[in-house]
Amino acid sequence: MKILAVDTFDIRFPTSRELDGSDAMNPDPDYSAAYVVLRTDSEFEGHGFTFTIGRGNEVCRAAIDALAPLVIGQDVDDLGEFARRLTHDSQIRWLGPEKGVIHLAAAAVINAAWDLAAKAVRKPVWRFLSEMSPERIVDAVDWRYLSDALTPDEALDILTAAVPGRSARMAEMLRDGFPAYTTSPGWLGYDDEKLTRLAKQAVADGYGQIKLKVGADLDDDIRRFALARAAVGPSIRIAVDANQRWDVDAAITWMKALAPFDPWWIEEPTSPDDILGHADIRRALATAGPGGKRVPVATGEHVANRVIFKQLLRAEAVDFVQLDACRVGGVNENIAILLLAAKFGVPVCPHAGGVGLCELVQHLSIFDYIAVSGDLADRAIEYVDHLHEHFIDPVVIYQGSYLVPRTAGFSAQMRAQSLARYAFPDGEAWQ
Repeated sequence: MKILAVDTFDIRFPTSRELDGSDAMNPDPDYSAAYVVLRTDSEFEGHGFTFTIGRGNEVCRAAIDALAPLVIGQDVDDLGEFARRLTHDSQIRWLGPEKGVIHLAAAAVINAAWDLAAKAVRKPVWRFLSEMSPERIVDAVDWRYLSDALTPDEALDILTAAVPGRSARMAEMLRDGFPAYTTSPGWLGYDDEKLTRLAKQAVADGYGQIKLKVGADLDDDIRRFALARAAVGPSIRIAVDANQRWDVDAAITWMKALAPFDPWWIEEPTSPDDILGHADIRRALATAGPGGKRVPVATGEHVANRVIFKQLLRAEAVDFVQLDACRVGGVNENIAILLLAAKFGVPVCPHAGGVGLCELVQHLSIFDYIAVSGDLADRAIEYVDHLHEHFIDPVVIYQGSYLVPRTAGFSAQMRAQSLARYAFPDGEAWQ
């Protein structure tokens, strides 16, 4: 099954028109995908993408095109070697060693390769991964720079320990699904009436957690948090997300002002590269909540690679790991991050606010529960109710949980009519 061609697309959705996805740092996002199709000499093709919010999506597409010569003529029998071919190329790597636009592009191609490989064995990616031997999973990981925190032997022990319970957890997932939380009520551009209405609807739909965007104006945030808490009651978790808006001291001051409303976590309180800053914020908020509770710290959607996650965990700087299916180098690097989180005992609650991210990351969380952590405590996948209709195999939510995908592949394939209509700048949606 050789890759014969790599086709790329610049796909953008005009979500800024309704302020869907708006937050303090990104007030006018147009959810977008630099989209790739791996064409092969078989009946199968692999679909993947990386997520952006509009301008610059063409740069990601160009980076995918730059990677194409590294995979044309190759097969996907060894997915670890396939990923390393992209991330270890010395000349490409010089542009940004496992970070930035090149790494986003690598994620798109690597995710497409997993989609292709899973389709070839007619399994969804979560099942393809969950039925792999521990040794094969370890071989898929790039262990460079990780051994001071997690060795391949330690990872093998984690995965081997999970093997006896795999079948029971798989049956549980197929029966019950994976817990979700929703960000849909909390976009910063929504007015108070819409926030309140959507928060109440989230509870009625079975969600036990919602999320609010914060960080633009403290008085507004206090008012909005009070409205949300009144709408959902004391038992529903309300997380807040600053999207990197603050310096460290501002984050501490702001969150102490919001702490009486019992935030479940503060997400991205400062720069995602600032490990020490996150650690300082976490220490400062250790007793800031009601009754001296901790206000937990979460981050990850903009963390560039496994090495930054390693540092966040070793520095005890985060309470929740929020990996992203497209930010780092695709499935392979996310396996490494899941293993690191399991080693340090930190729950993984993935980021999924963006086109197609829900579709992808559900596979990673289900695999994590079945074959890595074996733990559902304090874990939930983000869900936003935007743009799923453009996918062949869209997510299905029932009573606040992701139902497990049954279709072979990575749930990444967009409908042909959506690719045509939302192609930028010539698609009908952009005329």
